[in-house]
Formats: sequence, C-alpha cells, structure tokens
Amino acid sequence: MNLSLGPLLYYWSRDDVLAFYDEATRWPVARVYLGESVCSRRHLLRLPDWLALAEQLAAAGKEVVLSTQTLIESESDLKTLRRIVSDGRFLVEANEWGAVRLLSEAGTPFVAGSTLNVYNPETLGMLAELGARRWLPPVEMSCATLASLLEQAPGGMETEVFAYGRLPLAYSARCFTARHYNLPKDDCQFRCLDHPDGLALSTREGAPFLTLNGIQTQSAGVYTLIGELPALRDLGVASLRLSPQSRHMERVIDAFQSALAGEAGAAERLARVMPGLAVDGYWHGRAGLEHSAVRQA
Repeated sequence: MNLSLGPLLYYWSRDDVLAFYDEATRWPVARVYLGESVCSRRHLLRLPDWLALAEQLAAAGKEVVLSTQTLIESESDLKTLRRIVSDGRFLVEANEWGAVRLLSEAGTPFVAGSTLNVYNPETLGMLAELGARRWLPPVEMSCATLASLLEQAPGGMETEVFAYGRLPLAYSARCFTARHYNLPKDDCQFRCLDHPDGLALSTREGAPFLTLNGIQTQSAGVYTLIGELPALRDLGVASLRLSPQSRHMERVIDAFQSALAGEAGAAERLARVMPGLAVDGYWHGRAGLEHSAVRQA
C-alpha cells in the first residue's frame, strides 16, 4: 500500500496553501489530490494556481490528481469543471456524476471519488466501463461490506480508502458556517478562513457532535485506520488517503509510513497530533463516532 494526500477540504490563506504544498513535495506520499472540491466561493487560488501547483508536485515525482467540485451549483462551476476535464495533463477525480459524464465522453481515465456513493459491484463495473481506474468507497462503508463488494470488483480497478481525517459526511446548498455567524451564503465574509480545521459543533450537553466546514458537514472525531493495516492489506487496498489538516501533517504522514513499515508506536505518535478524538466505528459496522480502542477498554 502507498499513501495519498487527499484534496484540501478547508479554506486557508493563499500563503498557507502554497507553503503546505511546497512541503508536500518532500513528503513520502505517492500522489497528491489538488483543487477546490467543497465551495466555489473559495477563490484565493483559482484553477491556474492549482495547475501550477500540480506541475510543481509532478516535477517532484508525485502523481497529481485534480479533484472536481462535489456540488455543482452554477454555470461558472460547470465552466471550471469543463476546463479541468479538457486540460488533459493530469488525472481527474470525479466527485459527482456530471464529471463522470464529461470524462467518459472525453475518453479520459479518472478516479471515482467517494461521493459517487458506490455501494455495489454493478455500479463499480459501470464506472470501470466509463473509464474509472481507481475508486474510493463511501466513507461510511464497513470492512465487511467492502470485502464483499471487492469479491466481485472489475479487474484492474484500484481501491483507495479514506484512512485519516474528519469524515466528509454531507454537502448542502446552504453554508452552515455563514449561518453560524447569521450571514447569508452570498455574503459569508469568508468566515471559513477563521476555522482552518472546521468549526466545531457540540450538543447542548457540550459533547462533540459535528464539524461545520462551509457547505460540508464533517464528523467531530478524526477517522483513523492506522490500526487496521493488516485488514486493509488482506482486502487488496492499494492506497490510503490522508486528509490535510492545518498543523502537524508531516507527523501524520510519518506515523502512517511507520505503521506501513511495521514499526511499533505509530498509533500513539499519531494520537498526539490529531485535532480531535479518534473514531473508526464505521469501519467496524458500528456507530461512526465509536472507536475500537474504547470498546476494548
């Protein structure tokens, strides 16, 4: 298995984004996903900037994949999508079915993102016929369900699993971060910039509940499969996706790299730099906010 650096889900300053990906050129990840996949109002970097970063990372030996927006809401969004598809220099991750159609019509191989919601081998087979060469299961899929699906998966299809980060659970036409500040979506004042790892939402009792990230709703806990590498290997998973966080990303990658090498203590080192409590319930077919270590205690 190798490591992938997933697309940046949060809104950071331009300087922070450029510095992050400059460091990424030296990290031991096989591929890097680039682009705005959450909200089109986040435009401190535009498509030419992402393409320039793609060239920089490709020159450093990384496989670069351009991630498309998950929720297409305007003609401007569609125009950007068409430009990504027509660029032709880099592999594209399709995060909604309009992107699948455009990529298939162009005869371009692509990555099928987790938000395509593939739950059965028939859909996966159809995506393979349309040109998908790698796919990501939905983040809530359990190990047992994935194992059953992969028994009938089409040949030549790589599987990449979301293995670290706050889980992207849902998308909406509404912006929940703007709503938190009593602002309309079209005049959000870019408040997402104030929350580089999302805006924590608690229950009335003060317990962690969800994380608001603009139009995206995420888990409060940080999903991690660092303790599940033997099961992932047995399934034939080719790649583990690590979702960017604002601090200590290099240490996150180092912990997973150490775990892949069979070194002891990797999970403990990872726990020290996580921006929230660890969860892995979905992988075990349980409530998503649970963690296996808690059940064993």
